[in-house]
Amino acid sequence: MADSGLFIGFGAPVRGRERQAIKVFNETFEYYSRLQQEGEIESFEPVLLEAHGGELGGFFLLRGDQDKLARIRSSEEFERLTVRAQLIVENLGIVSAALGGRLMSQMSVFGEQVEELT
Repeated sequence: MADSGLFIGFGAPVRGRERQAIKVFNETFEYYSRLQQEGEIESFEPVLLEAHGGELGGFFLLRGDQDKLARIRSSEEFERLTVRAQLIVENLGIVSAALGGRLMSQMSVFGEQVEELT
């Protein structure tokens, strides 16, 4: 089970670029599907959020090995898709995530530090 993730959040499409947003979303979905088939990521989940007045419209959550995700994040293809997305959606953000056992390990470190500092 994956202990690391990559959260790729995005807002609404830039007005007038809705068709391009659909195109880039589909390209990205195909890219992540290929990465999963090749064993580079364990899985991915695309999520679209309902309208809620906030800046986050949806996200992709990639699950996999921390080193593989770091390598993907610095790859030419990932960077190219990121630039394409920046041109057609608002509020694009990419953040590493702790999952599974790594999440529990980070919570343990956090708890230790809370105890030490309080």
